[in-house]
Amino acid sequence: MKLIEILSINLKYYRMHYNLSQEKFAEVLGTSLSYLNQIENLKVNVRLQTVDKFADNLKKYDPKSKITATDFLTYNKDHITSYSRVDEKK
Repeated sequence: MKLIEILSINLKYYRMHYNLSQEKFAEVLGTSLSYLNQIENLKVNVRLQTVDKFADNLKKYDPKSKITATDFLTYNKDHITSYSRVDEKK
């Protein structure tokens, strides 16, 4: 399995874990909705610095989180989900 596939699986998993829409999760990660969507759909390659930024920004959103860049790039079969979108909460 390629790292981009693992990253995609883990991003979807953590988005589901926090019950966030793609829009809100992109905002939390410090990226655009378009870029997050492209990552989740395996359309782009991602720099390691970007993965570090995602982990840092997720810690700012949830200070109790122990998620690291390594967690985003580590395969865990329990993270596989069919989760795609939730409606933006108003």
